[in-house]
Amino acid sequence: MTQQQRKILVTSALPYANGSIHLGHLLEHIQTDIWARFQRMRGHQCYSVCADDAHGTPVMLKAQELGITPEEMVSRTRAEHHQDLLDFHVEYDNYYVTHSEENRELCEDIYNKLDAAGYISKRTISQLFDPEKQMFLPDRFVKGTCPSCGAEDQNGDSCDVCSATYSPTEMKNPRSVVSGATPVLKDSEHFFFDLPKFEGMLKDWLTSGALQGEIANKLQEWFEEGLQQWDISRDAPYFGFEIPGAPNKFFYVWVDAPVGYMASFKHFCNANNVDFDAFWKADSDAELYHFIGKDITYFHCLFWPAMLEGAGLRKPTGVNVHGFVTVNGAKMSKSRGTFIKGRTYLEHLNPEYLRYYFAAKLGAGVTDIDLNFDDFVQKVNSDLVGKVVNIASRCAGFISKRFDGTLSEDIAEPALLAEFQQAADGIAEAFEKRQYNRAVRDIMALADKANQYIDAQAPWVTIKDDDKQKLTHDVCSLGINLFRILMVYLKPVLPKLAEQAEGFLNDTLNWDSAQQVLTGHGINKFKALMQRVDSDKVNAMIEDSKENLEPTSSIDPNSPLAKDPIGETIAFDDFAKVDLRIARIAKAEHVEGADKLLRLQLDLGGETRQVFAGIKSAYAPEDLEGKLTVMVANLAPRKMRFGLSEGMVLAAGPGGKDLWIMEPHEGAQPGMKVK
Repeated sequence: MTQQQRKILVTSALPYANGSIHLGHLLEHIQTDIWARFQRMRGHQCYSVCADDAHGTPVMLKAQELGITPEEMVSRTRAEHHQDLLDFHVEYDNYYVTHSEENRELCEDIYNKLDAAGYISKRTISQLFDPEKQMFLPDRFVKGTCPSCGAEDQNGDSCDVCSATYSPTEMKNPRSVVSGATPVLKDSEHFFFDLPKFEGMLKDWLTSGALQGEIANKLQEWFEEGLQQWDISRDAPYFGFEIPGAPNKFFYVWVDAPVGYMASFKHFCNANNVDFDAFWKADSDAELYHFIGKDITYFHCLFWPAMLEGAGLRKPTGVNVHGFVTVNGAKMSKSRGTFIKGRTYLEHLNPEYLRYYFAAKLGAGVTDIDLNFDDFVQKVNSDLVGKVVNIASRCAGFISKRFDGTLSEDIAEPALLAEFQQAADGIAEAFEKRQYNRAVRDIMALADKANQYIDAQAPWVTIKDDDKQKLTHDVCSLGINLFRILMVYLKPVLPKLAEQAEGFLNDTLNWDSAQQVLTGHGINKFKALMQRVDSDKVNAMIEDSKENLEPTSSIDPNSPLAKDPIGETIAFDDFAKVDLRIARIAKAEHVEGADKLLRLQLDLGGETRQVFAGIKSAYAPEDLEGKLTVMVANLAPRKMRFGLSEGMVLAAGPGGKDLWIMEPHEGAQPGMKVK
């Protein structure tokens, strides 16, 4: 029986508007969508909203690089993100953008309330400033030498080598990632939110059951170190909302991003006559849940509830934190083709394969989810095709051909049917607690029982016996009903498959449908509901996700050189064929759609070559222009999906940030041979 109707608002973390949706993002959106669909199936008033996170320095600089306005870039990216999500059957009631009038008004209102209550203060701080770009530099836009271990080319807030954390002002030899200039210290007045005043409230809220225990325990570290005032302002130039009464001062992106949840919902409420305040007022009886990744926990579980409390608004009922996605047991990798964009996946595979696989892996904890492609193929084929869909395909043909497409009036095995129906409460509890893996296990255990029942009754044998026609009809009709119940339970996970099943069953499924039985009911002719996963398509997807930086090797894979690249020598005459030339990097630019490549225009002294070089992890384009480098000039041109590469720039290093282009000594001229 449906419980008392609840009012629920659900959100997912906002994708940032300067990159594409990838499988890591999709874990969260799919997790959210399953939960929201389940609540609606139960008859609750459940809304889900999301938006593109539009503001900040990275978006501003990316738009400049593309030669368009930030607004235009955000509009394009939002449309791309939304379409990707829709194609994975992730359906929000509203998918909006943080650069909106609703968000501006709500940010200003919350800020003014915090200011009036005495939670905002001002003080002057010193920051690194780019004298060429005339802008203050966020931590991530400063690189230099680690003040702790001396490692070079480290980020402005932490060292990848020794794991030290520090202020950008403590770095040695700092440089601006934006222009390459040496930054200078400059004073600026900033606005601060008094987070320490909310320490007692936050401690109580963290232990109220709103968070997983492991997250609540982790956040205690912030109290042990002492809460600090939070810098909520940024200086112009900055793409964002200006702080009221403070010209050229803008809200830091993490101020307006969570308010973006409210703004997206406000936009929906205005268009659909829904009471916005009923969900956000301090004494609201509605429920509010955020689904987020573990990397943004402290923004959602410290700053955000404190802002809401200070502004007289309700706090989240729950913040559901998930882990990251790994692929084949390792961090997603562009070079291995396992950093997979959502659109690349969709070009090769059914989105419901991924929805099911993630559901089968997702528990209520913060454990990382591994997408193992061998397991992925086996599990989808075994569970969905081999078990669930197989039930319908085994029974439907007999009903259509021999019994006029009408199910029996009688139930062959009432006890088996009852077992399937009685599983509803346990499966519902698993979905409610976000223990999707448990729900999937229980559903597949039932699917096994249905198949065992059909195997034992063997309708393909009894159909040949005139005296057993009634038995065959009853058995196949029960099989169809068991399949129908399984589709009820799987509908939050597999909405498209459920829609196809509803067409076949001539029925509409909600959660209570599991307690009803179709007898004397006409069904439609069965059509294949799902194809098996093709491993070749998985491999093609991985290949399409790779960025091929080097020419394809012509080495025999069985040769010693293929097994040990340094294990076989070449003759001097072979080496002498390599034509190394000095080249001036006349122009360097990003390659749209490539995460690792830069497009270089190389001046060889009267001749210009285009080369694609996989050095983006170590160099910004502006760092390279005007430099002299060494290239292989007589390498055969190679057609890549981004264009023709007419040579190779020499680089050394282990990779990532530690990658150095080969630079000639002073006095060299473009076109000169290297001997």
